[in-house]
Amino acid sequence: MNIHPSLKPALLGAAAGAAALAILGFTWGGWVTGGSAQRSADDRASSAVVLALAPICLDQFQRASDSVMQLAALKKISSYDQTAFVEKAGWATMPGSTAPGSGVAKACAGLIANLK
Repeated sequence: MNIHPSLKPALLGAAAGAAALAILGFTWGGWVTGGSAQRSADDRASSAVVLALAPICLDQFQRASDSVMQLAALKKISSYDQTAFVEKAGWATMPGSTAPGSGVAKACAGLIANLK
C-alpha cells in the first residue's frame, strides 16, 4: 500500500498519541480492565457481606449460656487461633448455612475480643 508522504508523519503521530494515551490512562488515569474491575467488585461485595454478618455472629455468641467463660477462653489465645475458636463454636455459622464463613469468623472474633 502506498501512503502519500505527507500523511506518514500524521499517522505516526496518531499511533504514538494513542499509545501514550493508553499508557497514561492505565497508569495514572485510573483506567482498569474488566477483569480487575470484577475482582475489585467481588472484594467489595465480600467485605460488605462480612460486615453485615459479623454482628449476627456476635449476637449468637452473646446468647450462648456460657458466653462469659468462652470470652475468657477466647482472650487467652492468639488472634489467629481466635478465628478457629469462633468457627468451632459455631457462632460464625449463619442460620440456614452448614459451614462457617472464615471472613465472618475473623471479624466476629475481633468483635468478641473487644467486649468487656
